[in-house]
Amino acid sequence: MHDNSASVEVRIDRFVLERLTPAIYRRAFPLSIEAWEVPDEPVPFAEAVGQAFTPFSVGTPWSKPWGTTWFHVTGTVPAGWGVDGTSLELLVDLGFSTRQAGFQAEGLVYRPDGSIVKAIEPFNGYVPLDLREGDTVDLFIEAASNPDIGGNYFYIPTPLGDKATAGTDPIYTVSRIDLVERDVDVYELERDTWSLLGLMRELEPSLPRRAEILRALERVCDVVDPDDVAGTAHLGREALTAVLASPAYASAHSVTAVGHAHIDSAWLWPVRETIRKCARTFSNVLQLMETDPDFVFACSSAQQFWWMKQYYPELFERIKVRVAEGRFVPVGGMWVESDTNMPGGEALARQFVHGKGFFLREFGYEPKEVWLPDSFGYTAALPQIVKASGSDSFLTQKISWNDTNRMPHHTFLWEGIDGTRVFTHFPPSDTYNSDLSGADLARAQRQYAEKGVSNVSLALFGWGDGGGGPTREMLAAAKRTRDLEGSPRVHFGSPKSFFDEAKATLPQPSVWSGEMYLELHRGTYTSQANTKQGNRVSEHLLREAELWSSTASARGLIEYPYDALESIWQTVLLQQFHDILPGSSIAWVHQQAEENYRRIAGELEAIIATAQKALAGTGDSAVVFNAAPVTAAGVGPLGAAVVAAPELVVPLADAGGFTLANESVSAHFDAAGLLVSFVDATSGRDLVAPGEAASLLQVFRDTPNQWDAWDIDVHYRHNRTELRTPTAVEVSGSVLEVTHEYNASRIVQRYWLAEGSSELQIETEIDWHEHEKLLKLAFPLDLRTDQASSEIQFGHIKRPTYTNTSWDYARFETIAHRWVHVGEPGFGATVANGSTYGHDITRATRDDGGTTTLVRESLLRAPQFPDPSADQGVHVLRTALGVAPGVLDAAASGYRLNLPTRTVAGASAEGVAPLVTVSSPSVFVEAVKLAEDRSGDVIVRLYEAQGARAETSVAVGAALESAWTTDILERELGNPAWQAGDTISLSLRPFEVVTLRVKLA
Repeated sequence: MHDNSASVEVRIDRFVLERLTPAIYRRAFPLSIEAWEVPDEPVPFAEAVGQAFTPFSVGTPWSKPWGTTWFHVTGTVPAGWGVDGTSLELLVDLGFSTRQAGFQAEGLVYRPDGSIVKAIEPFNGYVPLDLREGDTVDLFIEAASNPDIGGNYFYIPTPLGDKATAGTDPIYTVSRIDLVERDVDVYELERDTWSLLGLMRELEPSLPRRAEILRALERVCDVVDPDDVAGTAHLGREALTAVLASPAYASAHSVTAVGHAHIDSAWLWPVRETIRKCARTFSNVLQLMETDPDFVFACSSAQQFWWMKQYYPELFERIKVRVAEGRFVPVGGMWVESDTNMPGGEALARQFVHGKGFFLREFGYEPKEVWLPDSFGYTAALPQIVKASGSDSFLTQKISWNDTNRMPHHTFLWEGIDGTRVFTHFPPSDTYNSDLSGADLARAQRQYAEKGVSNVSLALFGWGDGGGGPTREMLAAAKRTRDLEGSPRVHFGSPKSFFDEAKATLPQPSVWSGEMYLELHRGTYTSQANTKQGNRVSEHLLREAELWSSTASARGLIEYPYDALESIWQTVLLQQFHDILPGSSIAWVHQQAEENYRRIAGELEAIIATAQKALAGTGDSAVVFNAAPVTAAGVGPLGAAVVAAPELVVPLADAGGFTLANESVSAHFDAAGLLVSFVDATSGRDLVAPGEAASLLQVFRDTPNQWDAWDIDVHYRHNRTELRTPTAVEVSGSVLEVTHEYNASRIVQRYWLAEGSSELQIETEIDWHEHEKLLKLAFPLDLRTDQASSEIQFGHIKRPTYTNTSWDYARFETIAHRWVHVGEPGFGATVANGSTYGHDITRATRDDGGTTTLVRESLLRAPQFPDPSADQGVHVLRTALGVAPGVLDAAASGYRLNLPTRTVAGASAEGVAPLVTVSSPSVFVEAVKLAEDRSGDVIVRLYEAQGARAETSVAVGAALESAWTTDILERELGNPAWQAGDTISLSLRPFEVVTLRVKLA
């Protein structure tokens, strides 16, 4: 017998495409359509339905990019429809392309009373109708003409990402809006066939099971009459009964399928469109729940629930009912699916404070699973924050995108910098947008790294990124693979049920220690510098606003601004979403983010001024406030004093150039304004490597292979231009100013040094008009070190400066917060920054036998997609180069740079005593605020910063009634409390974060 399986597969594919699928809808009846185009931004249903609608016909273009058109659809169900194994549906095609869901036109369907039915999506264009012959169809469709920016994946600059440049011509044409009659038997046969074909194609050709499925599908082609598919579909289903009933192998992999819709809170669309995407997706989910009682859906972002409460209250009430049933499951516990590389430690903590706080208030439910499938790498500080928030499990997916190395585990314990471990799962299907196809399920079973000791994994199914969520087709796929030979067993479940099972089946998981570095998207540490600077400034302004407001409130001077701070925090947390802060969104998103940062900066400055004025009193003394946890400008941590501002050193010119020197350091610049020497007066050592120049501007060609705003590829290093020939070098008062011209751009570097300081201040003002160029600031240092320390949240991480392994090689661009430190025992240097995150740190052996350690900050990029105007314009960036024997010195430099002192005219000659004081130099206070429950209790968050054990006392500059430790959500941990008169004494492990709650007398 000849093997004709290839020919049979072709026959089956053609039968499905040309006969079976077209027969799902027996007949269609055109409906009457009227339309109203919204002049500008979207309007609510109540406003739209009161407008003057005009006749509209299929085949007519509608709406400009980012526009909205409301369609009013009416008609009468014809006689004889909706009987004999059929169901009635509205079927809509707004002009969809077939590339992908969530990136193009979408719609939301309403009843005349304003209640929502479900959404219209590219692969989910139906609306079920509970109607009979003679009944009236009367529905409204809010249709969004979002441009398909993602269709350019990911190279071509486009004007569509900015509303001002997107154009006004219609971009979609309605293809159909019909009443249709769906043949249930034909639909079910098509689903049977789809699942079996997908399974068959994943099986080895030699397996009998593969041949069995192939012959059964061939039999379908024989028994179903192509001229009467509806009348003979039942015969096709009978032909597949046996192969569908054959149970899975005893050793089959077990998959918990969780409905999901990864809705980016902004990306290739603005935030306002995300709000509507959430409503569409969630209405789809709720409609499916009406028909399938087993279906469970997980949604991660409290922000998205909050939007529903604010803008779609009827939908939100329906969600609450399903949450109570355990079927619409809040997960994650964060305000949004945040980036975890760049937000500060306190900001990551507040993601949980605000996220879990919302879930507890609205639903009485606390998720225990942290849910970040798409963030671009995961800080080693996160496990401790996860545990301190009351969560015990973590899910990610993005590490499957690594470009060099593959993660060795799918289920494991992830250990953070302080030793905290959190149970982690990484779905082996390598997607958070599964359709539960045979390919996805087979991949999960084939790749699962823990096979042999565990056999369970999670599958997130549903259209994501742009939303849409699960479909009835995906639910049908899950039902067919519940217990099917050759396939993993699939069952619906919640994230909690999966993690409970995974922990029970894997009692001794492997351990991954340290950061989970994504070997891709390294450019997100640098793209959209204005957004990153707005985030850094906002975090520090919030610290100041809370600190000084708490201090003044505890002393009865002002009312604490709870509402204002809560609103500002939620804006900052939203903009830490993993496509906003990383700089990978369209121009509209970043324009809005930067405007928000300007607005909240003004609000926070007003809050700070009010509190400081109340604390300083009325008078003429210069009261200097220091919000840093280290001494700055002669003022102790977290307090204020009347001190003279430090004088700046006057640059001295000589034949060889210029010198800035004090009793601590001496910085020498050559005649071209290049920093060629930086000598520590104590040791006599020069930090600048022999023959090199520090604070050197370097420009690199920046043309990644794909994902422009996301990626920096290692080949950028092949093309470098150094700016060594300035157009001007001059002294302006106490500042040395060096000006460079590069193509269409102008860069001015300003240097100054304060008396008594060991830190050279560097301000780089850049008028940037380059494209596809990467600007770095280079510091070649005369130091040999195997590791560089980079600040992360609540501590720092050490990374090798050498390249031994493929893991080292792939880590060629790294993240740092306020500082990096490189050093030898007892001597070293810090490069601190004011808003720069991307760095590369390497070392090389010189001809003289010495070692140069090169620290470079990545200042600016200019990617073309998705925002062709990214990073254009004027930027002012701050850096400090300092002598730093250890990491605590580096940390102090970073704090001082990011929290400059403020001088306020006041009457308090003795200054302002700090509300909180710690005794250990390695314990830093990161936040002082009043409690979320508005009780007036003071919350103090502090951490050990050196990476060593520490003993510290904590003093409160107010009458103390009692104090106790809490989790991040400010809930008591059950440890003994300190009473009035006691000294608050703490023993901290390396990098431990402690939250104290203090009740004042």
